[in-house]
Amino acid sequence: MSQSGVVVTVVEVTGGVDTHRDTHTVAAVDGAGRMLGHAQFEATPVGYVLLLGWLRAWGSVVLIGVEGTGAYGAGLTRYLRGEGVALVEVDRPDRRTRRGQGKSDPVDAEAAARTALAGRRAGTPKERDGRVEALRNLRVARRSAVTFRADVQRQMKALIVTAAEPVRGKLRGLGVPALVRACAAADTDRDRCGDPDAAVMIALRSLALRHQHLTAEIKDLDELITPLVTAINPRLIAAYGVGPDVAAQLLITAGGNPGRLRSEAAFAMLCGAAPLPASSGRTHRHRLNRGGDRDANNALWWIAITRMGRDPRTRAYVEKRTKDGLSKPEILRCLKRYIARDIYHLLMPPKDLENTPGQT
Repeated sequence: MSQSGVVVTVVEVTGGVDTHRDTHTVAAVDGAGRMLGHAQFEATPVGYVLLLGWLRAWGSVVLIGVEGTGAYGAGLTRYLRGEGVALVEVDRPDRRTRRGQGKSDPVDAEAAARTALAGRRAGTPKERDGRVEALRNLRVARRSAVTFRADVQRQMKALIVTAAEPVRGKLRGLGVPALVRACAAADTDRDRCGDPDAAVMIALRSLALRHQHLTAEIKDLDELITPLVTAINPRLIAAYGVGPDVAAQLLITAGGNPGRLRSEAAFAMLCGAAPLPASSGRTHRHRLNRGGDRDANNALWWIAITRMGRDPRTRAYVEKRTKDGLSKPEILRCLKRYIARDIYHLLMPPKDLENTPGQT
């Protein structure tokens, strides 16, 4: 109530932001879901300030839903966190919704605001200003180098398959390390580049040198990633079957604030390792989950494969489930779900585990 005795009602505002590379479109709704307005701002530090000021002009900002907090919305998310604004990450509207409502930036921004207000398909965004974000940047470069090195290996083998018999007979039986060394050290005659036999050796030497360069690059990045992973979470990297690269991916999936994960079941769903119910009538079954973070799912797969080959407890479990009639892919899915549970406890800070419902 003001000094004049007039009751002043403060409007509680929920915002929604549709993010793009150059601009962000924001919509505002009140506590009852009524549309207040929408506007567009540049995706710059000045634009972030103007966007938040525009929302606050409507009333008290209680929550903002942002699409793509890990991509185009990363800068805005950092700014809003710094301002102490409550925010959630919202999924983009599904196809069925878009077919009924159409597609435009204001429509998507309004959908983000309503999703945040209703609390549907919304989660706490990852923190992207700490050591885990630094780890993600390093791993992007490493994965790129690994991918290109694998391409180089395939290209070398393809050239050997079609090469003349003297070259083919000499190189086709070599393993990758020996093949790379032999091709990198080969004598080539650049003056005979018009001759297919000379050209194939020139190409193989070029590819081998590229392979060696990429290998050195990967090794250099590993020397940065391994101690960083160990410093972030020594318990995780010490777990059986978890190497530096796998641990890095799991840390990146969880984010710099793993406490945002509500439970081990939520983490399993995030990794695509939680089976989805597919029951109807008297039929009760589950189906394979093909969603989630597929890189995290692949990390769980590597842990499962390693433990299946070397861990006595896992091998005993595989033997038991095989006798029950399960196939290897089915056993792997079960293992990934159990491993996701173990990894969740390793990722969570002890104080957060104490407050997790249903945990002992």
